[in-house]
Amino acid sequence: MNRKLPARLQADLLGRLAITLQAGIDLRKAWGNEVKRMPARWGARLSLGTDKINNGEMLSVALAQTGLFPPLVIGMVSVGDQTGKDVETLKQLSRVINHAVVTTNHLRSSLIWPAVQLVLALLVVGVLILVSGTIELERGKPLDFIGLGLVGASGLRMYGLLLVAMFFILLGVLRLLLAGWRSHGAIRALITYLPLIGAAARASEAASWSRAASLAAGAGLDAGRLVSLSGSVAPGLAIDPVWIQERLLAGDTLAEALQATHRFPLALLEGLAVGEESGEVSEVLGRLSDQFADNSKRGFEAAAKAAGGGVWLFVASLVVLVIFRVFSVYVGMIQDAVNKI
Repeated sequence: MNRKLPARLQADLLGRLAITLQAGIDLRKAWGNEVKRMPARWGARLSLGTDKINNGEMLSVALAQTGLFPPLVIGMVSVGDQTGKDVETLKQLSRVINHAVVTTNHLRSSLIWPAVQLVLALLVVGVLILVSGTIELERGKPLDFIGLGLVGASGLRMYGLLLVAMFFILLGVLRLLLAGWRSHGAIRALITYLPLIGAAARASEAASWSRAASLAAGAGLDAGRLVSLSGSVAPGLAIDPVWIQERLLAGDTLAEALQATHRFPLALLEGLAVGEESGEVSEVLGRLSDQFADNSKRGFEAAAKAAGGGVWLFVASLVVLVIFRVFSVYVGMIQDAVNKI
């Protein structure tokens, strides 16, 4: 029940609202059309904002009422409502979300094949365990292909339970890693030094922050609200807006204030400094977000290829293990026969 509206549907909805509002259509009618157009799975929750719209509330209030939209969307739409730039804000949000969808789809497609390889490898292990229960050696002892004592149907059940337990353990570990990454603790330092993954994760985080900051700067937000909105989509780079304002009052630029946190990549700080000098902060951050997103995509794709190679290595090791296990059994049988002679 707490799931957000899929990003593609968010982009489509915001883009259509921008078009209809620009054409002069009343917000109540435009919202009602979107509720009808939305798939039934999401339409009921989207309709929760209808009363707010009908009562004359802002679009951002209606979006927040549905619980379907992330903080960045609600915050930026609120800015558009208050500044009278609602159409421009909706258009820009739609473009940004669509770009993020394309990047995410590329990443997912690169992970599909390694995932399929892993599933097939695990299935092969399960088949070997089941088959091992049908092959008996002397004195009714089954042939243990894997060498873990898991044979036959009972071994397969135990294997399935182990996989389920490992899945939930891995899920818990991933949640701890995510929490550690956001809190800038020792886990983040460890992930940062991981080959491929560390650089890709940093680039992905910087891309999210730059994209949100670009939107905020384009809407004319002050530095405090800019870092607040950006931190909502990149929690690992969240900065206290009051602290930022104090640094700016002390004479620092935004780039200098962010540099003092020692959290932001050098490329982002250098680009932000150039944007502040030229008065094109939004444009520079927009270009930086695309560059960081591309770097992140390439890093994760390389990591996915490495994972696929690791799966193949696992399968090859499994084949070698089975060969040696069978070979050792037959050698033992021959030696027993020779000793009897």
